[in-house]
Amino acid sequence: MEPILREIGIEDWITLIIFSSVIFLVLAKSLFYGRFLNFIILPFNNKYIFLYNKKDRLMNWFHIFFAAFELLNVSLFSYLAITIYKPGEVLPSPILFTFILGLVFLFLFLKILVQLGNSTIFNNQSVIAEILFKKISYLNYGSLILFFTNVLLTYVFIGSKTVVVFGVIVFLLILAIGWVTIIKTHLKFLTSYFFYFILYLCALEIAPIIIIVNALKV
Repeated sequence: MEPILREIGIEDWITLIIFSSVIFLVLAKSLFYGRFLNFIILPFNNKYIFLYNKKDRLMNWFHIFFAAFELLNVSLFSYLAITIYKPGEVLPSPILFTFILGLVFLFLFLKILVQLGNSTIFNNQSVIAEILFKKISYLNYGSLILFFTNVLLTYVFIGSKTVVVFGVIVFLLILAIGWVTIIKTHLKFLTSYFFYFILYLCALEIAPIIIIVNALKV
């Protein structure tokens, strides 16, 4: 029998990315089963926030596993959206995905640094840490939506702009629920720093979304 040369297609390395993200999800579920069950109903029940917003809010293995899961799926979704909306302008390749992965990591890392820096400047580390915990929790939950969207775009509805739009809408809805929860809980604190809150909201929350939407316009 003669050996057959098999070319590695786009789906092969994307499958590797999806499988890697599943590993982080399985680790989070297996090692922190009770916490995972509370987390999975986060948009409908605040029990997860109530139970875990005090001790080891940011630096714990559950968040680390989900941070890796989130980073892979946000980057992969961004990659798929770009290749779908700009098929003639970009060359689909692992290099493009790696570039997007680096940008997403840098952006999220800088956002966290800015927020932690603000907590030191305004001497309110505890409140900022609690707000940051809630934001990251809802962002992690949103990455679950993007994971399922990535699977659909890769294997079922390949190249579907409708699926991309649906994924974005549900993802933003999850984040909006998180922000409503944060504002309701910390209204007094946020109104005390209303100018800085609006500045932060426009610069680091709304502006990136507008830039991404404009970049994807055909």
